[in-house]
Amino acid sequence: MSALTTETNTVTAFFPVPPGGTVVAWALSPLEAAYYPGTPALAEDRVNYRFINGFVDVGHLPCRVALWDEIKTRTVPLKTDWPVESINLPGFNRRLDFSHFWHRPTKLARWCRTTLVPPEDGDYPFTVTTCGGVHIWVDGVLAGQFEPFTRNAGQTTAVTLPLKATGSEVVMLSEDLAERDTTWYVEMTSKADVAIEAGVPGGASPSDIKTLMTLAADVRPKGEFTSAGPLVLVFDAPSETDVTVTASIRQSVHMQHLPPLFETRATLRTGKDRVVLEGIDTLPDAYHPLDLTFEIGSARVTRHIGFALLREKTPPRQPATLSARKEAALAFAAQHGELRVGRALAMLAANQVDGETLDTILADTLAAIEERRDCSDFVMVPLLWLYGAYKDKLPERRTKRIETAILNYRYWVDEPGNDVMWFWSENHVLCFHTSQYLAGRLFPSATFTASGRKGTTQARLATERLGKWFDSVEAHGLAEWNSAAYYPIDFIGLLALEHWADGDIKTRAKALLDRLFTMIALHTLGGVAAGTQGRAYDKELHAGPLTELAPFATVAFGEGWLNDGVAALPMFAAGSYEPPAGLDRYVSPPPGTALNAHYVQGYQSAGRLALHKRAAVQLSASVDGEPGKKGHQQHLIDIRFASHPFARAWINHPGEDDPWGHQRPSYWAGNGVMPRIGQYQDAALMLYDLGENPRVDFTHACAPSGGFDETLIWNNWLILRGGNGFAALTASAPIVPVETGPGAGREYRAQGTKAAWAVIVGERAQGADIAAIKSMLGDTALSFAPEAMRATLSRKGAQSLELDYASGLSVDGIPFAFPNPGLAPQVRETAASPLS
Repeated sequence: MSALTTETNTVTAFFPVPPGGTVVAWALSPLEAAYYPGTPALAEDRVNYRFINGFVDVGHLPCRVALWDEIKTRTVPLKTDWPVESINLPGFNRRLDFSHFWHRPTKLARWCRTTLVPPEDGDYPFTVTTCGGVHIWVDGVLAGQFEPFTRNAGQTTAVTLPLKATGSEVVMLSEDLAERDTTWYVEMTSKADVAIEAGVPGGASPSDIKTLMTLAADVRPKGEFTSAGPLVLVFDAPSETDVTVTASIRQSVHMQHLPPLFETRATLRTGKDRVVLEGIDTLPDAYHPLDLTFEIGSARVTRHIGFALLREKTPPRQPATLSARKEAALAFAAQHGELRVGRALAMLAANQVDGETLDTILADTLAAIEERRDCSDFVMVPLLWLYGAYKDKLPERRTKRIETAILNYRYWVDEPGNDVMWFWSENHVLCFHTSQYLAGRLFPSATFTASGRKGTTQARLATERLGKWFDSVEAHGLAEWNSAAYYPIDFIGLLALEHWADGDIKTRAKALLDRLFTMIALHTLGGVAAGTQGRAYDKELHAGPLTELAPFATVAFGEGWLNDGVAALPMFAAGSYEPPAGLDRYVSPPPGTALNAHYVQGYQSAGRLALHKRAAVQLSASVDGEPGKKGHQQHLIDIRFASHPFARAWINHPGEDDPWGHQRPSYWAGNGVMPRIGQYQDAALMLYDLGENPRVDFTHACAPSGGFDETLIWNNWLILRGGNGFAALTASAPIVPVETGPGAGREYRAQGTKAAWAVIVGERAQGADIAAIKSMLGDTALSFAPEAMRATLSRKGAQSLELDYASGLSVDGIPFAFPNPGLAPQVRETAASPLS
């Protein structure tokens, strides 16, 4: 990094951009965001009830049609008088990334400025990749314009920038159109054969810029979770100067239009490598998104991370009966639930109504429905339940507004609208059809304004559509299998139908609920619902006891935690549905036994699920799959221990650069490139072929040390012990622990574009130490033939496993046929001796 003093004595910090490198140093304007709905129209009904994990082509919504019409004729003037809100610096992302979630159609813009300094005057080639659109000016002259505006799909163009050896000011306008989850970024890559420098204009000193860059790259919470006291943020090295740290904790993703839950300021002192944020004792237990700003004078850098808050590491004692646990859950939700309509339902069902809180919740819920925000279908269903059950307990002014909101809502794509509600995924389809079904039955003779239909017609159409949805999941299973994020959303629809529907719809809803709870029981251990998942996010993986699914396991099976999630739990607690009897034997296998389960979920058997479960540890995998393809949110291998709420590990290929990123796939959730996986009983093999030039050229394991009693690397085995359970992970390349930055204490990498991983789980006998595990591993070997893409796991006293990238798993040389192609889990109980 160098520095340049201009004629006005403004100092600029510079960063190298080598050939093939990206320009990451930018001064950034505040975000410009404007509601941009377009003209109401019908959408093309592309729902074929064949649900998949990944991109769905939904056609062009009115907002995007309007934008394309606008850009045909518009002229974009250069603006240079905007204030600098923050600085983007190299360190954790090769992209200039503004991705986020907007619930309404929103036109977005951000101005960016850098100074590019080549070795000599000339025209320099770059490529620009973006999902939205960019305009680029060099020294005040428009030099490039690229406006694909393709939703969440990056497009690339070549640009040539005329640069001066004395430095050229480059101003870029980055724009995008938000249709809910929005991947918005710019990646400007140098194609020159010489190095260029990129600098941040402004008055900040190079040393201050370096400090901010380092802090933003390194910051992480101390430990895997916080249970008491303040939140402590740690860094790899002491700060070289005082830095002001501003922290803000946002509401959950569906409530980010509301004020932050928490805000504070602190100072990271010179010579200190940590800063204390006081006051989080006011927050509920949850995985909290944390927005940070680091400031030195006028220089500001922002960073977005997360942390888990769990006050009790041991699951609190739960009532003995299901009915008593339901009552306790209702009371907890009524007092401590998030300010969503589920809490209002809990207050009314538990007869614990706080009028002011109820009024606040209903006002916000109705605003979401009236504005047709994305995910408003998730709150429409419990609102309909609340109205149907407790209308007489509500103020008349509220019931009138509720009735109007229900009758004016858009229930499907064949009704005109200009919103960005997502009608196309498995969970949304169910919630929209359930909403239409319940609303039509509640108001049979009323006219629904968006469609012009009577309620009886709405209910009839919804019945037909629900039939198609049930036909699909009964034939194929769920694309979002075992998902801690989306099972609770499925429960919104299914619990409402089981409670309010009749006939075939009610029967089918109950049958599917029974299957869901069976799968949850199989994959719950130590009070945490875990296992492989059809769709996962970082927060569900890093904080299992804090997911919305966790309290379902707590109420159903009697062990675990309650939290402020109220998307569907109050419906479970207020309703009469009971999970099948006898699931306890799946939740907690007796000592000395193991459960081996197999079943299939998802269209075209997307998830072929294997589970090996003991009292202390479980291993689950989604085997075979589509190796070599780009992944999405599939969580494909999972290790869970009973000993600690955060005792969990998994392996994946990062889908992006940033450990705190939110792409799909992200750094931790999903796979950039999908592996081939095979599992046989207590062991699993993985094969990765990342291709010739992957964005990320390593695979890695996540195993947070704070969740385990022992963690060590021995003979290239990563050994994890929690209580009497253990897991041993190895790779074809050296396993290297990450010791700095967000991965410190949790991340273990294996470098290479072709790689094999092996996992073994088991239990040690009471009193046996880790030497017993080492002895077993000393007689175990993983071999890997990268040219043939074949891995072999050999163990003394156990069957030899071979995984071939093309043909799959063999056991002792015999091809292993997946035991159960059906949707209902096939469970086999066997004896399982511990190591001694």
